[in-house]
Amino acid sequence: MNAHSNLTHLAQRIDLAAAFRWTVKLNLHEAVANHFSLAVSDDGTRFLMNPNGRHFARIKASDLLEIDANDPATMTRPDAPDPTAWGLHGSIHRALPHARCVMHVHSIHATVLASLADSRLPAIDQNTAMFHNRHVVDDHYGGMAFADEAARCVALLDDPKITTMIMGNHGVLIIGQTVAETFNRLTYFERAAETYIRALQTGRPLRVLPEAVAEKTAQEWEAYPGFAEAHLKELKALLDAEGSDYAA
Repeated sequence: MNAHSNLTHLAQRIDLAAAFRWTVKLNLHEAVANHFSLAVSDDGTRFLMNPNGRHFARIKASDLLEIDANDPATMTRPDAPDPTAWGLHGSIHRALPHARCVMHVHSIHATVLASLADSRLPAIDQNTAMFHNRHVVDDHYGGMAFADEAARCVALLDDPKITTMIMGNHGVLIIGQTVAETFNRLTYFERAAETYIRALQTGRPLRVLPEAVAEKTAQEWEAYPGFAEAHLKELKALLDAEGSDYAA
């Protein structure tokens, strides 16, 4: 890590690199696709993101690109990001200062949910309740996430209360204030989607929580002290114990 002490935003880079590595362990990744980004400027327009074509299992803190969402020359850089990542993440960081961290994956259960005619996630347990009144469904998939797709996604995420966008026929996008908060939310969403899908597979009626209980539980998740931070801290400790080079 000392060799990279001149890197800017080192702590943020290390957190984001750890999230990439653990995403692989949970099998939420897909080939060399999907992207995570993290704003590092006060206005949110400068952000870190994974380099084009790099597998999540190989990403290190020093590999992360620092990108200016307002720089029209971004795609002419020698290390230009993936064009769909620039389209989606650049648009979000340019327009939504509250979206400090953005994680987009095509994980299995989230994508199954996104493929249903009704992709909403009902509050049927404590984990699904985390997303009650805090997710939105994009029902108008029109192809890969270039400019038009990105503009629609930005509009759907305008409300700061929305933490999760179920991207119909595509996957899921999670936003948060920190890597810890966003990655914790991502892992819980995948688990919540799996619970819901398995419940549907029984063919039996669902026990859906009443509105008041679901909203109360969602608020309790938001106020739970230090949970996401403890989660990421433990994941980094496990990576360190393995001798992982994610922080390099």
